[in-house]
Amino acid sequence: MKKTFVLDTNVLLFDPLAIQKFGEENTVYIPLICVEELDRFKKDQNENGRNARYFSRVVDDLRSKGSLSKGVEMETGGTLIIAQNLKAKDSCETIDLTINDNLILATALGLQQEGEEVTLITKDINLRLKSDILDVQAEDYGNKDTNLDELFSGQRLFEVSVERLRSFEQERFLELEEGEVEDICPNEYLIVCEKDNDRHRLLGRYSDKKKGIVPLIKMREGVWGIYPKNIEQQFAIDALLNDEVKLVSLVGKAGTGKTLLAIAAGLEMAIGEDKYSRLLVSRPVQPMGKDIGFLPGDINDKLGPWMQPIFDNMDFLFGQKRGENTNTWEELIEQGVLHVEPLTYIRGRSIPGQYMIVDEAQNLSPHEVKTIITRAGDGTKIILTGDCEQIDSPYLDSVNNGLAYVVERMKGEPIVAHTLLRTGERSPLSEVASKLL
Repeated sequence: MKKTFVLDTNVLLFDPLAIQKFGEENTVYIPLICVEELDRFKKDQNENGRNARYFSRVVDDLRSKGSLSKGVEMETGGTLIIAQNLKAKDSCETIDLTINDNLILATALGLQQEGEEVTLITKDINLRLKSDILDVQAEDYGNKDTNLDELFSGQRLFEVSVERLRSFEQERFLELEEGEVEDICPNEYLIVCEKDNDRHRLLGRYSDKKKGIVPLIKMREGVWGIYPKNIEQQFAIDALLNDEVKLVSLVGKAGTGKTLLAIAAGLEMAIGEDKYSRLLVSRPVQPMGKDIGFLPGDINDKLGPWMQPIFDNMDFLFGQKRGENTNTWEELIEQGVLHVEPLTYIRGRSIPGQYMIVDEAQNLSPHEVKTIITRAGDGTKIILTGDCEQIDSPYLDSVNNGLAYVVERMKGEPIVAHTLLRTGERSPLSEVASKLL
């Protein structure tokens, strides 16, 4: 049955091509008030401004096909209508129509009263609640069939006979028959243990090239003085040090060691082993793209509050190297082999031969994270770290942010690895607070 989808402004700011993603036979209806709201964003220099301008260009191209108020067929199928806000006949007496969100809701209700099967698409939770009260079906935009608990973990338990486990230990390779491990992904990590005895176990990574399990990369002297404290951190270090892996995502709650391990591995690979020309550490200035003005001083002074968590990790890591003939991280920045910067000005750049760490990646939208990854030039490795339960952007949630998007969409690629870190190692107090507060 043909359906009508009414889109809220926040959906278009999140994804300017959302109008093309509701089926070939359905109608996408955008109330005129949404266009007026988008007009207020068009001069912004952040991602919202770019998306508002992009949506306007897409719709302007569709005007050549006919009247937007009567309906225009889109190339991907479906019909787009942009028209004056419809008002429901009776139910609107209980809501204030001077509020834009209520006008959008009234439009959906009016279309429903005309006999159409209507769904309001909005990322505004309160608007979805009001829709339910007025008996209008409302849904969030994005991945609605997945929750955070179902996010790909990048690791699994694999039970084998004691003979195969010994063979893996001796030959440092365990061949897998086709279909032996269901839906296994390239570079997925496995805890290979004896059947009915999980204490007798070895750790490995599935190599799609060799069609079997290979042992993890280990550093006898640690990674820049850092040693893994649990199995998940061993998996993370292997991914961070693997030259064949070009994109690594580390997801975990506060205190699991995501950022510390990533920076330690970056220092080891770029400075210790000289495999990369520079270590580039960055994080979004929330909201991403907003100018970092309104703070006194030069660029370094302005960056200080945003980049302090990275500098704290640097202080700790270089403290581990104290007594050796090692430069301080400030000297490495002056020499150009270490660079710390916000993501504000990354658009349009090409970044070759660098070890790039993007911290707090959960605050990126899918479009923003695509922009970052496509900046990678030849020889560049990108590390995304973040906690999908700590979202600062009003337009993102735990499953529709850029970090979760990358984990699910890229998990089958042979140059991509992912690890979920569950165990907090910062301190007993931090671990208790993460669980109980």
